[in-house]
Amino acid sequence: MDLNTVLNVRDARRREPWRPGDAWLGGGTYLFSEPQPHIRRLVDLSRMGWEPLTRLPDGSVEIAATCTIAQLSRYGRRLAEPAGPLFEQCCRAFLASFKIWNMATVGGNLCNALPAGPMISLTAALDGTCLLRSQDGATRRVQAADFVLGAGRKDLTAGELLRSVTLPASALACRTAFRQASLYGLGRSGALVIGTLDPRDGSLAITLTAATTRPFRLWFPLPPDPAGLGHAIRSAVADDEWFDDIHGLPEWRRHMTLRFAQEIRRELTQDGDR
Repeated sequence: MDLNTVLNVRDARRREPWRPGDAWLGGGTYLFSEPQPHIRRLVDLSRMGWEPLTRLPDGSVEIAATCTIAQLSRYGRRLAEPAGPLFEQCCRAFLASFKIWNMATVGGNLCNALPAGPMISLTAALDGTCLLRSQDGATRRVQAADFVLGAGRKDLTAGELLRSVTLPASALACRTAFRQASLYGLGRSGALVIGTLDPRDGSLAITLTAATTRPFRLWFPLPPDPAGLGHAIRSAVADDEWFDDIHGLPEWRRHMTLRFAQEIRRELTQDGDR
């Protein structure tokens, strides 16, 4: 897609005032996939030199916004922690070509704020924290589960940048379970549910994405029984927060989410009789 309204591409290393019509350019796979008539200037992040993935002294992992899906996939396959396989599972949820994998970025997927964004699923499920930076250099942090406010809406002010997402060591040590459904063999996710079981205290977190307009991360100090889990999901997600588009009706998305959540509860708690 030619963006014929774009008049200039600026290197993000050059500090210039943000102005209407500006947009951050990461991998560009979304920007160049459809018309963007409101954009006049692209601010290119590709030369910022951010390390894609960094293991911090406390054992957490910082993922740069410019980290590509291919880089994240390779890192996850080498990760020794129990949550390592979840990286690849979420990368595969893209159902994208190798060309997209080598260009699309973690930050771009988060900032598009699409319900089916699998990087939203990954970072919300692993209790990630987003580092945001404003034009004046001030920073703030927000939980990945709270960063996406609704379909296409995120917690970013004009000119604010998603710098990175940090996944805590405690989340990486969790056992995980993953379920995904689509109406088509190679279609967009209609429901994606991830469970994490903390080995330290036995707490269970169930994260709902794709089926809902925004992520929902439900935390239980002890795994609930089937009725309790179903009630918690129905209470957390309002009727108008089940997503509705060509990839699935809200009723189907709700049904698959409830089904997957129960499967995950049984898998992680080895509760085959309940």
